[in-house]
Amino acid sequence: MKLRNILRKLPPILSGVLLLAAAAAAQAPAVPRTEQARRMMEELRTRVGSPGLSAAVAVDGKIVWAEGFGEADVEGHVAVSPASRFRLGSISKLLTAASAARLVEQGRLDLDAPVQRYVPSYPDKGQPITPRQLGGHLAGIRHYGPQDFLRPVKRYEKLADGLEIFQGDPLVHAPGASYLYSSYGYNLLGVVVEGAAGKDFLTTVDELVLRPLGLTATGPDVPERVVDHRVRPYRRTSDGALENETPIDSSYKWPSGGFLSTASDVARFGAAQLAGDFLKPETRALLFTSQRTAAGEETGVGLGWRIGKSEAGRRFYHHGGAIEGGRAFILLLPEGQVTVVILTNLSGARFAEQDALKLAELFLSET
Repeated sequence: MKLRNILRKLPPILSGVLLLAAAAAAQAPAVPRTEQARRMMEELRTRVGSPGLSAAVAVDGKIVWAEGFGEADVEGHVAVSPASRFRLGSISKLLTAASAARLVEQGRLDLDAPVQRYVPSYPDKGQPITPRQLGGHLAGIRHYGPQDFLRPVKRYEKLADGLEIFQGDPLVHAPGASYLYSSYGYNLLGVVVEGAAGKDFLTTVDELVLRPLGLTATGPDVPERVVDHRVRPYRRTSDGALENETPIDSSYKWPSGGFLSTASDVARFGAAQLAGDFLKPETRALLFTSQRTAAGEETGVGLGWRIGKSEAGRRFYHHGGAIEGGRAFILLLPEGQVTVVILTNLSGARFAEQDALKLAELFLSET
């Protein structure tokens, strides 16, 4: 029923009040998009209990909004800013995937060759394991187990030395048979990247990804380095008290979880995967096309990137990162070329694609 028909049936005074309210609502200024984003992220920070949070949005390859919330250093009362550098956790895998993709373009990496072509020291598991399977979590290499968290903090001078943690273990399943998320599989992919490039992993990522994209705030989380704007990592006890997170050394896992960055840098990286000349269209398709098991079942994961669809039917690509003292998320919305990144400095902060998608869709009308 139309509003005027409803108003005819109401007493004149009440009808007038409703008309005035409707007119006032129509004339009220809309809340700016950035203010909506600000409220959304502050609510998220409060909900997950993180001391700090940083978020950034890119549209058509350009940062249109970036802001920090809360504290980067609780003891020092240092506020989070867009320059704050957080642990990325498994978003680091996307840097590894991008490096592998660049090497494929250069003809230096065959995604379907046995990994021993690039890492001769890796044990033969009876069936070939390929870089493509590693990049899509199909290789059958195990993920972290309880025993791994009991290991003492150790510095690995060479990335390949860190393979000792898992390379002697049997495969969980035959390569290609099933999807099994594996950070250790990505560590091996990092050593494959080294072998294909003929240089150490960190140098290769710098030359193939960071420098070409101007990601000057992105780099490895080396504990002893003095890093401008590095946030302090925190955790919460069972009763909710805030504590400093225990020290870690990511030298064994640069490819799977060892990088620091700002939200804006990660957003620029994500935007470059969607469009532009960083990757050729056919290479970009490697990232965003679901791989399949040997039985033909889609995994919902391409080369690193996970593939999703919103309730509105919009396709999106995403990845999260969880690490001691950090939770991170990136989401790409091809419709409108929107990229969003959310970073926090708390272990176990619970948020994922729905929070990132809500922020992305807020900026969709920017286009």
